[in-house]
Amino acid sequence: MDTITPGAFALLAAAALLVGFSKTSVSGANTISLAVFAAVLPAKESTGVLLPLLIVGDICAVLVYRRHAHWPTLWRLFPAVAVGVLAGTAFLAFADDGAVRTSIGAILLAMSAMTYWRRRKAAGVPAGTDGEPGADEAPGTGRGGRLKARGYGVLGGFTTMVANAGGPVMSLYLLSAGFRKLGFLGTSAWFFLIVNTSKVPFSLGLGLIDGPSLLLDAVLVLFVVPGALLGRALAHRINQALFDQLVLAATVVGGVQLLLLG
Repeated sequence: MDTITPGAFALLAAAALLVGFSKTSVSGANTISLAVFAAVLPAKESTGVLLPLLIVGDICAVLVYRRHAHWPTLWRLFPAVAVGVLAGTAFLAFADDGAVRTSIGAILLAMSAMTYWRRRKAAGVPAGTDGEPGADEAPGTGRGGRLKARGYGVLGGFTTMVANAGGPVMSLYLLSAGFRKLGFLGTSAWFFLIVNTSKVPFSLGLGLIDGPSLLLDAVLVLFVVPGALLGRALAHRINQALFDQLVLAATVVGGVQLLLLG
């Protein structure tokens, strides 16, 4: 890994802070972090540096929101996510940096547009006040729900393996399923701790994680934890409507950045 200038390190440190913040507050904001890492470092190398930082952020999020996960949703997603991770591993073995950035940016923008259209059409999804999905139907119980879970699961697994960009995809799925803030954050926290940890052997096999990348992680992790604490402090002060809007807006910003960098 080439020598990192002070300016580049400052950008990486700010992005690491945002990693922690996104894990305990606005999940889609993490797309900005991955765009910064992909701009400062080669795209493939950036995924190897970012993954351990994400896992640290996941641990922080699980410690805070572990009681709010909706496990039936997680079990429905994991098989499809495994397929997506394998497809992403194959893609990384052959794709160059430009292809990685462009494909992920296009996917994020397409998913954002689809979710925005659905939310405008549906004018809201019934939901309870305890952090779980709406009482009328838990996500994924009908045939359409199962197909949606599989589609988002494969896409989430693919994007998280290719560029650690699964956060926005799963955020869009959880929002469309009617999760409130606590259920959203708890389900997302457990999902990514399990998925990101399972990605480590694949990243090692592809050479994305090595000694120099772990050395950089050892320094950048000092910024992840304060970001997670900041996110925890602000999460309870963000109302549901603003929370949903911030997730969608962060997803769009990250997608545009990746396309411009491609």
